[in-house]
Amino acid sequence: MKGINFLVVGVGGQGTVLAGDILAEVGMLAGYDAKKSDVLGLAIRGGSVVSHIRWGETVGAPMSMKGTVDYLLASEPLEALRQVEFLHPESTVVYNEYKIPPVSVSSGLAEYPSTEMLRDTLAASARRVFSFDATAKAMEVGSVKSVNVLLLGGLSAFLEVEEGLWESAIEKFVPANLKDVNLKAFSSGRELMGQARKKG
Repeated sequence: MKGINFLVVGVGGQGTVLAGDILAEVGMLAGYDAKKSDVLGLAIRGGSVVSHIRWGETVGAPMSMKGTVDYLLASEPLEALRQVEFLHPESTVVYNEYKIPPVSVSSGLAEYPSTEMLRDTLAASARRVFSFDATAKAMEVGSVKSVNVLLLGGLSAFLEVEEGLWESAIEKFVPANLKDVNLKAFSSGRELMGQARKKG
């Protein structure tokens, strides 16, 4: 059973930790040993939030070493850029195009990287890079809070795991009143990724 390392990143309030919980649960349901570790930082203030998730036959440390992450899932573009050192030449990146400028940018102390710079840097650091406006799609589906699950739907297209296991994990962790919208978001993410892969 080949091990898989994931890194899920975003800013406070985007549900990064929840996405990591779901991903770890999916790994266990699929028969892997799964470990997870969160780095929260100043999450309450919109700071960076990072979740390491590892699947394998036997997983030791819960955090991935630099240069070993197979899949990077980012709810915000700059957060993806900040983690490129964890990628290797065969990595896959899936990120939300919707930008949330950090305080340093909104206060005028720094500039947000250009879209071209973001794409070029990620493309130079991984074999496959896919992006879409997950925030707009989540709002269309019914809740902007489902961005994290929508991105998981996109990620799921690369993994040989039954769709029903993803749905079971989502139902376990999201509030009951948001179950339907999150399942819809997950399906939308899979569909968006299918379209993106055909174009690529």
